[in-house]
Amino acid sequence: MDALRHDAVLKKGAARARLETKPCRSDSRNQRAALVACLLLGHFWVTFKKINEGFVMIITPQSPSGCGALVTDIDLKQSLSVDLISVLRAVWVQHQVLGFPDQFLALEDLERFAEAFGEFGDDPFFDSIAGHPHIAEVRRDALETTPLFAESWHSDWSFLAKPPTATLLHGQVIPPQGGDTLFADQYAAWDALPEDLKALISGRNGIHSARNGYARDGLYGEQDVGRSMAIRYSDEALKTQVHPMVKAHPESGRMALFVNPGYTIGIEGLAEAEARALLMQLFAHQTQDAFIYRHQWSAGMLTLWDNRCVLHAATGGYEGYDRLLHRITIAGKRAEGPSLVHD
Repeated sequence: MDALRHDAVLKKGAARARLETKPCRSDSRNQRAALVACLLLGHFWVTFKKINEGFVMIITPQSPSGCGALVTDIDLKQSLSVDLISVLRAVWVQHQVLGFPDQFLALEDLERFAEAFGEFGDDPFFDSIAGHPHIAEVRRDALETTPLFAESWHSDWSFLAKPPTATLLHGQVIPPQGGDTLFADQYAAWDALPEDLKALISGRNGIHSARNGYARDGLYGEQDVGRSMAIRYSDEALKTQVHPMVKAHPESGRMALFVNPGYTIGIEGLAEAEARALLMQLFAHQTQDAFIYRHQWSAGMLTLWDNRCVLHAATGGYEGYDRLLHRITIAGKRAEGPSLVHD
């Protein structure tokens, strides 16, 4: 088996530290643990080199908390090795949101990259691109006047029994202004939640539903005329699903709030008025500025986020310009990669 050499450079201000693992078998559990340990140190940039098959990537965190990072010096048109996919997964688990600038990918490239992170998920209320049943268009035409899509804070499809682990968006046509995506770190939201509220919601289930958006009388229902994006409303949106209001992330082990303004409509075991009052308090807390990373788009930007520990929301500000992105949801983990949780 090929040996792997891992160099990590930590830069904080003027201080730097170099970490190096000794060559070892590429299927070694110790090797994977070493990679993850290095990633957890919060590097401003990290390089990885594989003997006889060199690759380099640079990771640049985008917020003081570490939520959000840009990954550069990597070509996603190429097939990625198992080692590199494992490293990318560990980086993603750490930073929750990864942006890959200047990735001008064919649809097949996008599908291949998505499958490296898990099986394709379902998009129950979107039409897909012809010939690519797992890719949907997130689009808004220049002269469109319908309400902005996905402006409410949410975690994708949290009303499903098994919500998607991740979502990918790939920028195709990006306006010269506006259109940023906001991400709210739900690890930080849980950590900062007052102890009395933690005690109040621990062990409780939130009730999730797509009714406010995708039911016949919802925001994207039968009255939503003139929208360029192919959205299908359905009575299926009236169904409900419960999930714990706080969850342990299966890979990082950290606790995260799992409620959101877009899809959480109640709390199991509480009267509607009581549940609504508590949810409004949680919604205000979990989306405060201290927890938010603002992600800026460019043509070719590929963005991958973790629905298990971040919320997101669209922003406008690009009136008069077309905007088009391709979207894939990822149902779950395909292959075992580095993990911080051990059986």
